[in-house]
Amino acid sequence: MPRHRLRVVVLASVLIIAIAWGLAELIGPAPPRKIVIATGVESGMYHRVVERYIEILKHAGVKLQERMTGGAAENLALLRDPKSGVDVAFMLGGVASTPPPDGIVMLASLYYEPLWIFYRGADTLSQINQLRGKRIAVGTPGSGTRAFIVPVLAANGVDERNTEVWGIGGSEAQDALREGRVDAAFFVGPATTPFIVDALHNPAFKLMSLPRADVYPRLFPHMTRLTLPPGMIDLAANVPKDQIDLIGTKAMLAARDTLHPALVNLLIDAAREIHDGQGRFEAAGEFPGVAPVDLRVSPFADQHTRFGSSLFYRHLPFWVATLIERLLVIVAPLIVVLIPLLSYLPRIRAWWVRSRIYRWYGELALLEREVRTRDGVLPIAQWMATLDRIERAVAGVKSPVSFASEAYTLREHVALVRRAVLARDSQPASVAPASKVAVERNLLLE
Repeated sequence: MPRHRLRVVVLASVLIIAIAWGLAELIGPAPPRKIVIATGVESGMYHRVVERYIEILKHAGVKLQERMTGGAAENLALLRDPKSGVDVAFMLGGVASTPPPDGIVMLASLYYEPLWIFYRGADTLSQINQLRGKRIAVGTPGSGTRAFIVPVLAANGVDERNTEVWGIGGSEAQDALREGRVDAAFFVGPATTPFIVDALHNPAFKLMSLPRADVYPRLFPHMTRLTLPPGMIDLAANVPKDQIDLIGTKAMLAARDTLHPALVNLLIDAAREIHDGQGRFEAAGEFPGVAPVDLRVSPFADQHTRFGSSLFYRHLPFWVATLIERLLVIVAPLIVVLIPLLSYLPRIRAWWVRSRIYRWYGELALLEREVRTRDGVLPIAQWMATLDRIERAVAGVKSPVSFASEAYTLREHVALVRRAVLARDSQPASVAPASKVAVERNLLLE
């Protein structure tokens, strides 16, 4: 390949590689093949449901590793710690602070988690402030139940100064209530949670109905009013016997905002497969949702929930679709750049070749002007040496056949100036053949 063509090809290749590299940096690396999810205690719903997520992601070639924790509050702390190794976590509305923490987003809400208040005694209680002065189990430190209930208790004037608060939850709190060690126990979780189902069927327990359930969502935006009709838990046993007014929040799938968009889409598809059915409180298709709870919603999750998977992800394996999508993001802009670039290549090539020829015209023009206008002692030897140097350089310029006329014109111009120098050398100093040189030069340039 001629050297001038090789230079143009190298220039174009460097430009293409630079654009491709910039686009690759812009879209980021490929998604990782392993992520860690924080769940909860072994008896909780998060631990039970994560097995389905693990199985779905396994089919896509992604390993989802579970890290069991004390609950949603601990999960939030793990997400906020960049060194924890946790990428995704189950979360509960009401756990995050206000304003929401930076760097953490909600991928989707998954289902309702009601607040269940079980108590014992002859009296029927309908207000949370009626528990003031009693022994209550509010969940373990780090649990979502505790984070959810503490503000509710404070709004009702119940705290550790006037009430005996026990930091236990789950099955332990249920056992304490059954044995009479506490007077009431708070649980937050779906109606299918085993210890909640047991408590609902225990005739010694009473479930508090909240007549003021409409008030709480106005005080706490992450809360929702929920209704449990008679017989909803067990129609044959008529559990519950009467309608129960409850308050609750939503379980969420949360992640760092740096989680790869392809994994966000994969997790949402898994959530749709697991949680889109009808439940005790959920309508069919209501979940997963992207209505804000108390975390900022991931823009990738919002887009995917609204518009669904792309054609590639619907018909190709996950990693193949990911590769094709990344290639398209890189190749499409390259095509947009390459089409006009290819049309400009002949012009770039012409400019490159001509520049190697025309670079000598500046020095030659200055010499020509000096030959025409110099008076007195003429530096003939210096002029001839300069012309010899230019002529050698011009002879070394290798140009393609299509540019032979430019190179020939340059050599003729050198010869023209040489003749003018020789003419000045043979004429008196007062005479300058300016008009002849100018006319010949103009003819050559034309």
